[in-house]
Amino acid sequence: MKDRNHLSNVGLSHEVQIIKNGILDIPMLQLLQADGKPHDGAVLPSLDQETVQKIYDTMQYIRVLDERMIAAQRQGRISFYLACTGEEASTIGSAAALKPQDMIMSQYREQGALAYRGYSTEQFMNQMFSNELEPNKGRQMPIHYGAKELNFMTISSPLGTQIPQASGYAYGQKMAGEEAITICYFGEGAASEGDFHAGLNMAAVLNCPVVFFCRNNGYAISTPAEEQFAGDGIASRGLGYGVKTIRVDGNDVMAVYAATEQARKIALEENCPVLIEAMTYRLAAHSTSDDPTGYRSKDEEEKWRAKDPILRLEAWMEAKGWLDAEANKQYVEKTRQEVLQELKRVEQVPICVVDEIVEDVYDTPPWHLRKQLKDLKEHIAKYPEAYPKTSGRL
Repeated sequence: MKDRNHLSNVGLSHEVQIIKNGILDIPMLQLLQADGKPHDGAVLPSLDQETVQKIYDTMQYIRVLDERMIAAQRQGRISFYLACTGEEASTIGSAAALKPQDMIMSQYREQGALAYRGYSTEQFMNQMFSNELEPNKGRQMPIHYGAKELNFMTISSPLGTQIPQASGYAYGQKMAGEEAITICYFGEGAASEGDFHAGLNMAAVLNCPVVFFCRNNGYAISTPAEEQFAGDGIASRGLGYGVKTIRVDGNDVMAVYAATEQARKIALEENCPVLIEAMTYRLAAHSTSDDPTGYRSKDEEEKWRAKDPILRLEAWMEAKGWLDAEANKQYVEKTRQEVLQELKRVEQVPICVVDEIVEDVYDTPPWHLRKQLKDLKEHIAKYPEAYPKTSGRL
């Protein structure tokens, strides 16, 4: 609809018409079955063995990283962690379909996209231990990554803030004539935030080259999707805002890659937003502060473990003759040792000088921040046992 006259020309009816939920019957793109066999007639993306191996290795790397960092949090070595177990195909498959110049704005379960772009184990550890080598100077919680050199915007804690920001950034890319788009990741729970609606409407009206990537993993922390909304998922909302929309099996890395590749092409060539809804499942807890046994059953989890995205890709690679089981076993073990060694090494790196906590916002820290810093130093000095050893860095 470009003007209100459109209303008088399309869909005329002389009777009251009730449009029911589900009338759109949005299809879901799926190329590989759960056993890794392609569906009849499925056209898989043209990916060479090297790219597929990189995708597979990154999925394995993130599975190991998640496992070890959850253990580190349980041991009290870091304060917080969020795993993406079960959702690796969504984040890594989509990241693989992007170009390096594309901006990534994520929520907090997209460490796979960052790893695919080359974020190192050392960088992951520096961030999670909030030490002096971390670019944000330890001011962020663990898993709030950011890497300017990799075009990965620093993660923000408040839910959904990145959605309108992505629209604005993509509008800037268009105005600058860049051959680049912005991809914005979020969960279906974040789609209940007002920022979602503002961001989609802005992108649709201003024709912003942005791909909104919703990971519909079934739960907003402990709230199941059916208690969040009565509509047909998130895809129907994209259509409501006039946004081109794709629904994809989020556990099928080939389908995710194909959907993202096409979405990027449309966003760039047509200067318009595209919404992708990836239907997946969070096998892990929401975070290390969550216990999923209180709101979902083991039977439900086991049903989704049978759809494990890593096993699905592995089976497809094996059928292609692209899987070296022994080499993969060695890679996983090498990765596990690398993560453990970096964890032990980086946790010995000093934290930032406390004075830096009031820097980088104002040219000269104002009086109230200087007073707060003074109070903080006095508090730490009074209760040193409650804080990390600072080696006199106060």
